[in-house]
Amino acid sequence: MPKPTLALLSAFLFAFGVSLLSDRLDPYYLDVVIGVGINLILAVSLNLVNGYTGQFSLGHAGFMAVGAYFSAAISLFVAPAFIGPAGTSALSQGAFFLAALATGGICAASAGLLVGVPSLRLKGDYLALVTLGFGEIIRVLFQNIEKFGGALGLNRIPAYTTIFWVIAFLALTLFVVTCLVHSTYGRGFLATRDDEIASEAVGLNPTRYKIVAFVIGAFFAGIAGGLYGHFKLTITPTGFGFEKSIEIVVMVIMGGMGNTLGVILAAVLLTLLPELLRPIAEYRMIIYSLLLIVMMLARPQGLFNFKFGQTRS
Repeated sequence: MPKPTLALLSAFLFAFGVSLLSDRLDPYYLDVVIGVGINLILAVSLNLVNGYTGQFSLGHAGFMAVGAYFSAAISLFVAPAFIGPAGTSALSQGAFFLAALATGGICAASAGLLVGVPSLRLKGDYLALVTLGFGEIIRVLFQNIEKFGGALGLNRIPAYTTIFWVIAFLALTLFVVTCLVHSTYGRGFLATRDDEIASEAVGLNPTRYKIVAFVIGAFFAGIAGGLYGHFKLTITPTGFGFEKSIEIVVMVIMGGMGNTLGVILAAVLLTLLPELLRPIAEYRMIIYSLLLIVMMLARPQGLFNFKFGQTRS
């Protein structure tokens, strides 16, 4: 059995074992662990776009919002019509939750395709501005669509997200990204990142590779949004603003773009840091920001951009 497949199966078994013990965990620590897992999915998926294909997207929170809203809509408005008296079983809940997450992921991927086709011919700052604009458009749209709750958002979302689902989808995200990057097709991502003109000269289509990475990254951002919505039970447009996109980008930059292990460590650190600073709540964002500035000055290539085992050449 190939090593990535074995690792994926081991992760699913680990997730199942942890889920059996989740009832014994303190609710606060459980909340933090699930938050770390969701941020890991977001950071790893954005790293496929920003790190491995060399783009600079600032709209990841927009894709997360699409996944969150559409998956929540399935759970709130569609699933009840199909669930009968026996519909409260764990099996039926799991099936509808998977359907809701898949719908959210597909809708986010479709949004990624919609924005990617016209915009990924751009580079650098221009692409960043386009994706930033897309994220804001999505937020404003959800804020003004009454079917999705308008400015008040969606409430009473079923609490389907558990630590099992978070670890399972994190494992799936890592599996897909790792296998894709190390595949023959994935080398096109790296060629596009390193020298777009040279890759085009040898017959590659850089725009196609960028769109594929963008769509896959958007899909997993949608999955993360669905997990987030079914964990927080309430979602509002303000939760998916520009600040959330910047938070994810900082995780990728600090970890070292194109370095999955570094991005994982940075996402864990930046998720836990505000919690560790909670005893000094009135100063924690100041200290958090100062630490980011110091880290970026000391390690501009990324705090965890190790030389060994990284794909970036």
